[in-house]
Amino acid sequence: MKKTFTLLFIAAFTGNPATSQDIVTEANTSAIYETFSASLSEKEVSFNETTTIPMEQIATTRDKVWSIWKSAVENFDEEKLFEVTELEKREKSSWKLPAHLEANATMPFYWGCNAVEVEPDTKYPLFLYMHGSGDKNQEWETGIGLSLRRFYSPGIYFVPQIPNATGEYYRWATRSKQWAWEKLLRLAFLTDEVDANKIYFFGISEGAYGSQRLAAFYADYLAGAGPMAGGEPLRNAPMENVANIAFSLRTGELDDGFSRNELTQKALEVADELQKQHPGYYNHFIEVIEGDGHSIDYRPTTPWLAEYTRDPHPDYFFWENYDMYGGRRTGFYNLRVIEPSLTNDNQGRACYEMNRDGNTVTLDVKKVTYTTDYAEPKYGIEIDFTKKYETITKGKVRLYLNEKEYDLTQPVKVVLNGTEIFNGMVGTNLKTMVESCAYYFDPERLFPAAIDIDIEEMSAAPTTSIVTATAPHNTATSTAIYGLGGRQVQDIHEGGIYISQGHTVLVKE
Repeated sequence: MKKTFTLLFIAAFTGNPATSQDIVTEANTSAIYETFSASLSEKEVSFNETTTIPMEQIATTRDKVWSIWKSAVENFDEEKLFEVTELEKREKSSWKLPAHLEANATMPFYWGCNAVEVEPDTKYPLFLYMHGSGDKNQEWETGIGLSLRRFYSPGIYFVPQIPNATGEYYRWATRSKQWAWEKLLRLAFLTDEVDANKIYFFGISEGAYGSQRLAAFYADYLAGAGPMAGGEPLRNAPMENVANIAFSLRTGELDDGFSRNELTQKALEVADELQKQHPGYYNHFIEVIEGDGHSIDYRPTTPWLAEYTRDPHPDYFFWENYDMYGGRRTGFYNLRVIEPSLTNDNQGRACYEMNRDGNTVTLDVKKVTYTTDYAEPKYGIEIDFTKKYETITKGKVRLYLNEKEYDLTQPVKVVLNGTEIFNGMVGTNLKTMVESCAYYFDPERLFPAAIDIDIEEMSAAPTTSIVTATAPHNTATSTAIYGLGGRQVQDIHEGGIYISQGHTVLVKE
C-alpha cells in the first residue's frame, strides 16, 4: 500500500562507510575487471560493492577504475585499432561487423595522422570521415586523398569504406555502423594520441546524411559534426540534440537533388531560432552557398570544427530520443533511461530537457509528436514540421552527478516537470562509478554518484518524493541525521524515519 507524507525528500541510502584505506583494493579489482569483461561481451553482470568514496579520494579512485577498464578492453578478444602512424603511409586494416546486424560486412579503413609526423606525447583531434555513394572503391580513395590534402586540419583521421554498397546498407547510420562507431569511440578513448574532447564526425553527400544523423544521435560524445553537400529531414536528425557541439552544414544553392538545398535552409532556420532561445548553446555554421551545386569547397569545414572542444558536462541539453534504423540510445550526457517512457516512435518520442544551476537540476520530460507541414512534391521528402509537446508521466531515469559540477558536500535539488522532488545529500559510491564507466566507456564520465527518478510514481503522488539516491549516505561530509529521539545516528536503514536539516526523512521500505 502506498503511504503519503508531506516531505522534503525520501531517499534510500545503502552501503558501507569509507575508511582511510584505498577504495580500489586488491580484493575488489578482480570483481571490477570481471564486470567490465562481462559488459564488453554484452552480458548482464553487475558490480554490487557500494563502498562510499570520500571526496578526497574520488580522483584517484576514478583513475584506478579507468585503468582497470583499459586493461579489460586491451584483453578483450576483438579486432583493434593499430598504432597511429602518418596517414601518408596509407596503412589500413578492417573490422568485421556483427552478422546479425549486417551479413557479410567487413569495413576496411585507413587510420593515421595527417600531420607531417606523429609527435610523441601529443593529443590530436580525431576526425571520422564518411564518403559519398558513388563507386565505393573510388569514393574511399577520394576520401583518403581529401584527408591528406584538402581538409587541412591536423589530426588523426579514421577513413572507412562502406562494407556493402546496396540498398539500405549504403547508409552510414544503420545498426551495424552504430556498432562500429561505438567501438571506434571506445578504442579511441584509450589511445594516448586522441584527445577525448575533440572528436568530430563529418562527410560528403551520403556521408553528409550519415554524419548529420549521427551528430544528433551521439552528440554527447562529440565536439562537432560537419555534413557537406547534404541535408536530412529534421525528423531524422533533430537540431535540438546538437546543443553543446559545433554543427556545420554546407550545401550548394543549386543542389536540389533530394531537396538538399531546402533541407539545409530549414536546418539553418531552426538552428537560428534555437540559438535565440538558448544563447551560446547552438553554435552553427550552416550555409546555402550561392551559385554552387552538389560540388562545393570542402576546405572550410574541419578548421571551423577544430576550434571547438567538447563539454562532457553541460549545464543544458535537450535530448529527443529517437529510433535510428532500429537502434535507440538509452543515455545522453549524464542522463540514463532505466525504464523507457516510450518505446515506439509511432507513439511519439520521449524528450528530456535538463538545466543545471549550481546544485539545482531542472528536468522536463515530454512526449513530442510530429505533423508534416510541407513535403517537397518531386521526392515526397518532408521539409517542414509542427511539433507538439506533452508532459510524460511514466518511466524511470538515472541522473548521474560528479564532484566537478556539483558540490556533493551540500544538498542537491531536483525539479521534475515543475515540481521539486528531491532536496538532500547524495553520497558517493564505487558501484556507481564502475557502472557508469562500463556504460559510457568515456574517461570524462566515470560518475561517483547518481539519483534515480521514478517519473510515474512522482506524477501520481507529487507531494511524496520517491527519488532514490543510489549512492550511499556519506556521514563524513553530509548534514547530520537524527533519529526521532533526537540522537544523531551514523547509519540509516530501510523503513526508518529520521530528521535532517529540520525536515522529516523517510527511508523507503
